[in-house]
Amino acid sequence: MGGNDAAAAAAAKIAVWWDMFDCPVPEGIDARGVRPSLEGAFKELGYTGPVSITVTAYGDQKQTPEHLLRALSSTGVAVVHTRSGCTCALMYKDMVKWREDNPPPAKMMIISNQVLDVFNWDLSRLQQRTCYDLFLAYSVKPRAGLFVRTRKEWLWEKLLTKTSTGESSSSSSAKFYCKSCSLDRQSLKSFRKHLSTKKHALEEILRPDDSQLQSVTSKWGKNYAATPEFATAKIHVLWDMFDCPIPDGYDARRIRPSLEGAFKELGYSGPVSITAYGDHKKNPEHHLQALSSTGIYLAHATLEVVNGRISDDIDEWQYNNPTPATMMIISDEADDAFSDFLPHLLQRNKYNLFLAYSFRPPQMSVLVTSAEWLWDSLLAVSETRRHVPLLKCSGRSIERVNESTGMFYCKVCYSDFKHLDEFIKHLSSKKHALNGKRITDHFERSENLQLYWIQRHHFPESKRFKKAP
Repeated sequence: MGGNDAAAAAAAKIAVWWDMFDCPVPEGIDARGVRPSLEGAFKELGYTGPVSITVTAYGDQKQTPEHLLRALSSTGVAVVHTRSGCTCALMYKDMVKWREDNPPPAKMMIISNQVLDVFNWDLSRLQQRTCYDLFLAYSVKPRAGLFVRTRKEWLWEKLLTKTSTGESSSSSSAKFYCKSCSLDRQSLKSFRKHLSTKKHALEEILRPDDSQLQSVTSKWGKNYAATPEFATAKIHVLWDMFDCPIPDGYDARRIRPSLEGAFKELGYSGPVSITAYGDHKKNPEHHLQALSSTGIYLAHATLEVVNGRISDDIDEWQYNNPTPATMMIISDEADDAFSDFLPHLLQRNKYNLFLAYSFRPPQMSVLVTSAEWLWDSLLAVSETRRHVPLLKCSGRSIERVNESTGMFYCKVCYSDFKHLDEFIKHLSSKKHALNGKRITDHFERSENLQLYWIQRHHFPESKRFKKAP
């Protein structure tokens, strides 16, 4: 990031959405110190922006003591009344509207315990398209990892007690909003008076607020034409042959033309690299020759380790290939196998992503894609109507139409080979078999140990279960 960009980022707007139900002002903390605490936390991180940051506090303000509301508003915190159960949906709606009007390098902060359960999926997808620096505070740490990538997280009470400066950079009073009635008030007195009226009570009955978050990304997913920055950029394909094998009778030499034809239909013309992961001891030799003859790299992996090896290769590839670039994953398990890191990578580095799978997933992926295909229909993109004869086997030899132009990798032994014959010979060696057995034994021990602890947890009184060796 250049000097001007860094300065702009440090001085950019910061918007804060605060769920007062999850994260109330703790006992013994002066509410006038909330805003200075936030400003102090950002200042420690090097942010100097207008922390006249819009701090907006959501909650059932009929239940909030008046002195707290007065203290908050005196430091420029906007106070919003929401009915119980509707806070998250309304907060998110306001976040989405704010994002439309405030592009990066503006920054976002959420103070809530609901990010994992409510905001995680849709916000992660939004962040993959337009990434903001995102900060999070909570009174209870999320019990699992988040899809959405954060720059910094705090425990709410520690944030207030550690970083308070005692003074706020804003001395102006903020407005008071009633979401149920869609109105605002300038003074606390008129705001509290409104909340006690029959008209307000009737509005909350007749016009209940949405309690479910409305996903703004749920209809994303069609195949989009290439944008200029990605049209001629590199495309790297990682193909899991366990999930998406070569169909019976299909000429493996057509794989690359089929993929490139699909890309071309969307306006992509950049160089394409393809790595095919599978148990290449079991794949027919004529398939291996056909694939490698078109420049497809072959990576041998067992079913136990294939997802881990693909993950490692994605990490290495992105390190050597900065965006703009496109990666494509051909697998039925992209969401399950790579969701612990790939959404974060897409948010951080803004890669373009394609997916292909053997069956349509039951729900939309947390991964934001520019194109998705069914594997069988993808292979038909450039398939010719005339019969293309397969490579013929003659005993141990193969009639080779083209020499191999790809590379060969054993992801079990971490060995590389330039020639198919060497690769096949290695896969039948004792050394390779021993390494494969070590992996299989390791996974069996791990599964047995996991089963043992599950049994101990559910049946602690039983003495029948023996600990795995």
